[in-house]
Amino acid sequence: MAKHYKKIKMKKIIIILLFIIIISSLIIIIERVITDSTANKQVKEISDVFENMAEENNDRCLEIAKLRKEWPGVVGWLDISGTKINYPVCQTKDNEYYLNHTYKNEKNKNGSLFLDMRDSINEQEQNLLIYGHRNKYGLMFEDLIKYEDMEFWKENPIIRFTTESTDEKYMIFLVVKTKVYYQDETDIFKYYNFAKIRNKDEYDKYIEGMKKISLYFTNIEANYGEQLITLSTCEYSQENGRFVVVAKKIN
Repeated sequence: MAKHYKKIKMKKIIIILLFIIIISSLIIIIERVITDSTANKQVKEISDVFENMAEENNDRCLEIAKLRKEWPGVVGWLDISGTKINYPVCQTKDNEYYLNHTYKNEKNKNGSLFLDMRDSINEQEQNLLIYGHRNKYGLMFEDLIKYEDMEFWKENPIIRFTTESTDEKYMIFLVVKTKVYYQDETDIFKYYNFAKIRNKDEYDKYIEGMKKISLYFTNIEANYGEQLITLSTCEYSQENGRFVVVAKKIN
């Protein structure tokens, strides 16, 4: 009789524990959904800032100047037609802060698009390296992955990048799947070491290195003096994978 009572008591304890686990799991799931929803809403609101802006170059540059007065971390705006990519680009003294902050300095798991800390928006950089997260709801740099398909590239080859002083268009000509390597790995090409290209040799080395690992060939060449813009995001088919597109400025 005592054993039977103990068994019943044990079953009740197990049921209560299972109930607690289920409720706790539901609370965690709900919290994540709410967090995702809030974060995504912030990102969508950000992309709406330029939605109704005039196409004239001067107006776009003035909008960036206004934005920078309130939020100095903003250095420009990136827009790619045919995608949802339509966001401010930020920069600070490290490459960590904007991984989880918006241009308004609000905490957000989606972070911001941001320019590598080694680049300067006020100089004639040979390569502007911009990073951004992917987002399963199609936000941030998620649409970059569409350039894996050459047909998509043919229909949407242009990147537009606006600062407070310039409004430029760039033609995508290289699309790469690669990874972030460990420091002790040698004899491999590390694209992220070329944010600050200082001379023709480095420029040519970057172009040739990216050509060798490009997913397809576009027959477009780039020569030293033609400014590049490189967009980098995560790629999940390998450990520390990266998906990268390179474009050159259209004169």
